[in-house]
Amino acid sequence: MNNYADLLPVSTRWKQQITDFLSEDIPSFDYGGFVVGSNEKNASLYMKSSGIICGIPFLQEVFDQCNVKVEWLFKEGEFLELNTDKDNSKVIIAKLTGPSKNILQSERVSLNLLSRLSGIATRTFEIIKLSKEANFKGIIAGTRKTTPGLRIMEKYAMLIGGADMHRFDLSSMIMLKDNHIWSTGSITNAIVNAKKVGGFSIKIEIEVQSYEEAIEAINAGGDIIMLDNFNGNKLQNVAKTLKQEFKDKKFLLECSGGLTKENLKEYLCNDIDIYSTSYIHQGTPIIDFSLKIDK
Repeated sequence: MNNYADLLPVSTRWKQQITDFLSEDIPSFDYGGFVVGSNEKNASLYMKSSGIICGIPFLQEVFDQCNVKVEWLFKEGEFLELNTDKDNSKVIIAKLTGPSKNILQSERVSLNLLSRLSGIATRTFEIIKLSKEANFKGIIAGTRKTTPGLRIMEKYAMLIGGADMHRFDLSSMIMLKDNHIWSTGSITNAIVNAKKVGGFSIKIEIEVQSYEEAIEAINAGGDIIMLDNFNGNKLQNVAKTLKQEFKDKKFLLECSGGLTKENLKEYLCNDIDIYSTSYIHQGTPIIDFSLKIDK
């Protein structure tokens, strides 16, 4: 069985980020740590709202750096449906053991990461579910509009929720948007310049604002044509026409701009290969968790 934690390198910047997060939270003295001391205690990590559990590898690093032992009772990516009609509905998802001060030092960083990443994974899951219910056969992808410093974690959460991450950074794929086109003079010029340095192994995606621009991008050799901010009916008509007119050329069509859970079905059509949206990771609600020392 595939384990998404295996994506994370053994030693890299993300572990240093965890260290930095802990240092940010305790820049000098831990006064509360002095109050509770180093007596061995047990604690429980509670999930208090329905959603997908996401972020276990990052939380494991938090606990490891704080010298806290953890036993996970659920797996990464599991969806838990809580009974919201019941008062104080919550489920223990992990048991912790360690010195009191260490458990409490790990508390806020771990909960903040878990809440944020589980929120992204849960909304992503909801969007993927809607797309499947609409019989969409293509790809739902995120965007590069991630929180600075949290990109690896937020992209990871998209994967756990079932979406494609899209390009990870500026080095992952050549994406030519309106500013690139205006700076070079034309779509064709932008693609020609990109091919000079991208070689055969890097795909070129180009953003277009009209049917005519899409034709130019396809003829110039674009691999992925992004139909940006087209409305529902126009999007579907343009996509269908392009696929029929250029059926002998290899390219993918992508839709981006303004997609939400409420309007997704208006946009979905199987002439579009990829729907990219920041809705799955920008402004997402958190999933509620808490950590309590066992009495």
